[in-house]
Amino acid sequence: MKNKREYNYFEAFVNLSKFSMDSAELLCKTLCDFNTEALPAKIEEMHVIEHSADIAKHDMLNRLLKEFLPPIEREDIISLSQKIDDVTDSVEDVLIGIDIFNVKTIRPEILKFTDIIANCCKSMDVALCEFQNFKRSKTLQSKIIEINRLEEEADALYVNEVRSLYKNSNDPVELMVWTEILRRLEKCADACEDVANDIESIVMKNS
Repeated sequence: MKNKREYNYFEAFVNLSKFSMDSAELLCKTLCDFNTEALPAKIEEMHVIEHSADIAKHDMLNRLLKEFLPPIEREDIISLSQKIDDVTDSVEDVLIGIDIFNVKTIRPEILKFTDIIANCCKSMDVALCEFQNFKRSKTLQSKIIEINRLEEEADALYVNEVRSLYKNSNDPVELMVWTEILRRLEKCADACEDVANDIESIVMKNS
């Protein structure tokens, strides 16, 4: 009989992904209804999500220290938990960038990017939910492919928007600010793909 107090690392991965989804949803809402006066409160709300994710990750790693026989290799648990946490951190970095560069209005293409990031985080969560049953799953691979597709969509948007930016503006400050914000947004999608790659690697090692 399974010990009811046994720690479930797969559920812990999903729990971490919820923080990423929450951060992406907050980013979407904040930029869609952008208000500079409300930004400090939104940044604090984002920091609470990020800090909670850090606590959850540290709890997982502390349990791993005492684990006799984890369900997958320790290095894989450490790597995957860190990569999921990196997604939340990268989303927070976007909002911090909006603040430190003193952005007053949000460009329409930025909202397209945040939608992609939100979808990446949702797809990552679905993949992690399915990950627990990876030895029997018939859909996990398709979930990983979907994250890869969204990351490619983000890459294409990044290239197109940076190209458009430099074609249509000669303002060095504007170019610097939006190039950096677009880079931070693209990094969010990359972070989600890193999670998908880790999942795929773990599945291959344990199949």
